[in-house]
Amino acid sequence: MKNYIRQQYHVLYILLVYITGILSFTLFRLILFLNEYGRMADIPAADRTGVMARAFLMGLRFDTVISGYILFFTFLFLSVMVIAGIRKILPYKVIHFVIILGYLLSFLLCAIDIPFFRQFFSRLSVTALQWADSPGFVAKMIIQEPRYFWTAIPLLVISIIFIYLLKKIFRSFSRAVAQGGFPKPWRHIVADGMLSVTVLLLLFAGIRGRLSQKSPIRVGTAYFSNYAFTNQLGLNPVFTFINSMLESGADKNILETGISDGQAIREVQRLLGIRPSGEYNCPLARAVVPDTLTGRKQNVVIVIMESMSTAKMGRYGNVMRLTPFLDSIARHGYVFDSIYTSGIHTYNGVYSTLFSYPTIYDHHPLKEVNMLRYMGISNALKPHGYQSIYFTTHDDQFDNIGGFLMNNNFGMIVSQKDYPRSEIESTLGVPDDVMFGHAVPILDKMASGGQPFLAVFLTASDHGPYVIPDYFHPRQEKIRDQAVEYADWSLRKLVYLCSGKSWFEHTLFVFIADHGAPLDAVYDMPVSYHHSPLIFFSPALLGEPRVITSPGNQVDVFPTIMGILKLPYINNTLGIDLLKKSRPFSYFSSDDKIGVIGNGFFLVMRPGGEESLYRYRHRDTGNYIHQYPAIADSMKQYALVNMQVAQWMVRNRKTLCGE
Repeated sequence: MKNYIRQQYHVLYILLVYITGILSFTLFRLILFLNEYGRMADIPAADRTGVMARAFLMGLRFDTVISGYILFFTFLFLSVMVIAGIRKILPYKVIHFVIILGYLLSFLLCAIDIPFFRQFFSRLSVTALQWADSPGFVAKMIIQEPRYFWTAIPLLVISIIFIYLLKKIFRSFSRAVAQGGFPKPWRHIVADGMLSVTVLLLLFAGIRGRLSQKSPIRVGTAYFSNYAFTNQLGLNPVFTFINSMLESGADKNILETGISDGQAIREVQRLLGIRPSGEYNCPLARAVVPDTLTGRKQNVVIVIMESMSTAKMGRYGNVMRLTPFLDSIARHGYVFDSIYTSGIHTYNGVYSTLFSYPTIYDHHPLKEVNMLRYMGISNALKPHGYQSIYFTTHDDQFDNIGGFLMNNNFGMIVSQKDYPRSEIESTLGVPDDVMFGHAVPILDKMASGGQPFLAVFLTASDHGPYVIPDYFHPRQEKIRDQAVEYADWSLRKLVYLCSGKSWFEHTLFVFIADHGAPLDAVYDMPVSYHHSPLIFFSPALLGEPRVITSPGNQVDVFPTIMGILKLPYINNTLGIDLLKKSRPFSYFSSDDKIGVIGNGFFLVMRPGGEESLYRYRHRDTGNYIHQYPAIADSMKQYALVNMQVAQWMVRNRKTLCGE
């Protein structure tokens, strides 16, 4: 019997491989934990050790799932060969190579996940492939940003150690194969088969991740506590990546509201105050005619600020004085304190700010094969004689922004190709203030023709790879804080350069973020990632400063601008004029979740139907969804019917009324 047990080298081999793989996954989780250790500050000291230990134990379960997938079929073939008495080493080498390849690819995803998590506060998902059509741009961004590139070091070290250990394990295994006692007695063959089946069942159980429930382990299984960081720490990025790929294969953007499209349209018409008249062939189209018409048409400058979360501003509690300029103009213009961005990517911000449609999950509306035209700000202003121009620091074709805007009546795009090569600092092109410096003479020339203009700027300096020009002297030590300081200083430069022009007093400046930044780890859908400043600034046009505290969405920027301009137009969007109307809630989405905020509550809707209702103003991590089901339901339905109608409008090509 002892001799028989010693001959079960294939079982010992797979056990040692599993242990080595699990230890490697744990090292990557430890690196992620140390890299994000500052997020533990949001967890009470008394709970930290316990939730951290549970997160690593949860990680063991998810790591076992991935190891199970790698080892199940390889062990199956291995068992067949051992039972059949195959002694040639080549087939075993092939299986060994497949195992190593499976783990190395998994380690690569673990390494990519570390900077991905830092950027998005989310484990790796198929979203990372959204920019696969711009590999050069992304590669340069990674190479030029140390916080991305350094993860290659642990990847290389862990991979080398893993290969070395597996080489030693395989050497012992191959010797055992060569010395095996073949042919085997029938009783040993039967015993081998039973043992192999037992191990396969264990591997299958590892793949399922749990035994007592009908469904296998899911992302939601990792949410064992009220603390967002440790919940996500337990996940395996290979699991989340593959899971998101499988979900993206289906039409994940179909929202399950429980009501028909017709009912949703009627409900949104009611919410927006639309009385269907049959005048338009689009259910959201309504003529907006101001009480008084404008005299001279005013220029509009919209600055979409990269990653400018309210959490970076002194007005909203930041004590580091990173944004003195934005804080100043907020006191002298119209400031909206409860505005939330549609998503967490730049394309979300450009799309929703200029065209007043929300984005849904990770759907990329700018990359539709048959690009739609929208009754957005460019098309609404064109009949009034406006010229339109878009400025970006880098390649305008990234995210297909340039093509999308040209398709929607932007007359000119200024991008990296239009700046001197000597001023291009990184893959993100020129620094913000360089873009502004080149833009003002162009605007001056446009204004000299007597026609009003719409100018849209997309900044980039508050995004890695961070480049701080030598002529700017920051106060802060950390490069990310310096980038915020520089971005704010550049905005001051833009307004200063414009203030010397004759058209300045006839220009409305609008400042809003494309999205925020995940600066807090209180919830798995960080509020700071969506809470955006929205500031309207024009001393000659706006009069007394105003503060608007009611909830608003990024989609409301365009209708609010039109209200200030006092120009008639057809509003065929989900947006409202925030100076005349108000919303009960703000709604937004990340790549796989939907959030709704208002009345002191924050509702998070996750994949698989898991929902939480938080008292976000108190940073309370308790889930109040069972105490306040009516509030949660009203928030949920409000968001979902709006998104459902937006989805219907896009699919039925009703975004430009009459098309």
